[in-house]
Amino acid sequence: MKRWRPWLSGIAAAFMLALAMPAQAAETNAGSASITILHTNDIHSRVDGSDDSIGYARLSALIKQVKEQNPNTLVIDAGDTFHGQTIANLVRGESIVRIMNEIGYDAMAPGNHDFNYGQERLLELAQETRFPILAANVKREDGSRLLESSVVREVGGVKIGLFGLSTPETAFKTHPNNVAGIDFADPVAEAKAAVAELQGKADVIVAIAHLGVDKSSVDTSIKVAEQVPGIDLIIDGHSHTLLEQGMQVGDTLIVQTGEYGKNLGRVELTVSGGEVTAKTASVITRAAAESVQPDQAVIRIIDEIKQEQDKVLSEVVGSTPVKLVGEREVVRKGESNLGNLIADAMLDETGADVALTNGGGIRASIEAGPVTKGQVVSVLPFGNYIQTKQVKGSDIVAALEHGVSAYPEPLGGFPHVAGMTFEFDPGLPAGQRVTDVKIQGAPLNPEQTYMLATNDFMAAGGDQYTMFKDYPVANDYSSLEESVIAYLQKNGEAKAAVEGRIVAKQQAAAQPQQEAPQNSPAAPATTPATTPATPPATTPAPAEPEAAARPKVYIVQKGDSLWKISIQYQTTWQKLQQLNGLSNPRLIYPGQQLVLPAE
Repeated sequence: MKRWRPWLSGIAAAFMLALAMPAQAAETNAGSASITILHTNDIHSRVDGSDDSIGYARLSALIKQVKEQNPNTLVIDAGDTFHGQTIANLVRGESIVRIMNEIGYDAMAPGNHDFNYGQERLLELAQETRFPILAANVKREDGSRLLESSVVREVGGVKIGLFGLSTPETAFKTHPNNVAGIDFADPVAEAKAAVAELQGKADVIVAIAHLGVDKSSVDTSIKVAEQVPGIDLIIDGHSHTLLEQGMQVGDTLIVQTGEYGKNLGRVELTVSGGEVTAKTASVITRAAAESVQPDQAVIRIIDEIKQEQDKVLSEVVGSTPVKLVGEREVVRKGESNLGNLIADAMLDETGADVALTNGGGIRASIEAGPVTKGQVVSVLPFGNYIQTKQVKGSDIVAALEHGVSAYPEPLGGFPHVAGMTFEFDPGLPAGQRVTDVKIQGAPLNPEQTYMLATNDFMAAGGDQYTMFKDYPVANDYSSLEESVIAYLQKNGEAKAAVEGRIVAKQQAAAQPQQEAPQNSPAAPATTPATTPATPPATTPAPAEPEAAARPKVYIVQKGDSLWKISIQYQTTWQKLQQLNGLSNPRLIYPGQQLVLPAE
């Protein structure tokens, strides 16, 4: 956000005072100094400062201000950094490395999602970084380490030993092919070995751990702190936990900033005579950071990356013989050929029994003809990734009931499915509408457990899919747009149609018509795709409105911005952002369709 709020003045004043506090810091004599460690975790490539994140440009400015006050400052990242949003995924993390190099990070540990492009790509990225990627417990089959284990940095006359740990959950929280032949060894055992190695070399020992503090995890930073003496500080990630003042476990301080770059962590260490005599933790929030002007050098790099990615976005990945329908009024209240395509891609990648994704995550249509990466990104702009969970059949039914609860009104949580079909009766009360659910052609068993593929938003209870929230994650996969791109590249042509996966019993005739490719399998005779019915004259089908009723649409051209388009059509960029549901107003692509305000 760029707008200033008067109530922030008090926060900003306190923040600026905090920046000034370390001015006395600096070094005193050998082995003694005041050290500042700034840290991030689980940013998931939130680059621009949207979605309540600080953004890398403002983050860089904050870091520079702190370093001006105390040159004895290190900048650390605890992982899940290179993957997440389109700006990272399109170039397999290289864009994030460029930004982090400019900011001046000193070290990081890899998170499970940093393996999402495969271990070889992670090694390539490690060659491009100007800082080490540390992981003491990630080993090849021959026992050698995939990445560096530890490093010693001298800051203000104090030697700081850094070592990295990655969660063993990576073995099943990325695609198994990404970590084939890799062993994620016991973090406690590897931490003990790293501490033993560093104790004679460093005054301060810091673990950079993508482990988390979730009780559901076997290996946590709490466990390491309890069982490994000699660690002064653990900079943590993975569980997306905000520890505003840190967590003291024995003699070890554990810190974590939450998620998505919403906070910048700050640790102050006082070292005297080669020993840590004091340590405190705090966070700089997005609200406090708003008074700081973004680093223009980082903004220029981000702009360059986006311009370079125009070529990538124009790459053709497949084709479709029919329009893939993603209009809001269709995907939030009924089956769509585009929704089916997305769910099919999820099923193809994961091998799950069923796939379910929400219509609210589908943001554009794709016209018949060649399909580019940019068009797929326009359809799925949020960077949500696929997760699998073992879910009881009764909770799948509960999810479907929730998804159709608002029908015939649109609902962002309306389900699009693969590997499954179901009927529902809109004339019955919400919560009692779903009937005849079949999974892989067989009737659903409420007591049986099925492997469900969904997106991480829904898996965490988003769109009120709370029935999924408490099931543990079985595995993590690629982002939705990556999955659809790979599916199109694999199959060449999108053979997507409305097939009767979802049938509203009493109102089937009012469902919108979507053309099926000529070579696709015939849909069941009861579905609107194969048995078109003429809707009443007073109820036009939403997928084919009369020309006069269609909203005006603008096709984004190279070099466009929301501000430029808003001036052309006498509106505001904020209105265009709201109207098109854009989470990031700076991120629009050539070929993207934007709905314009009605005159």
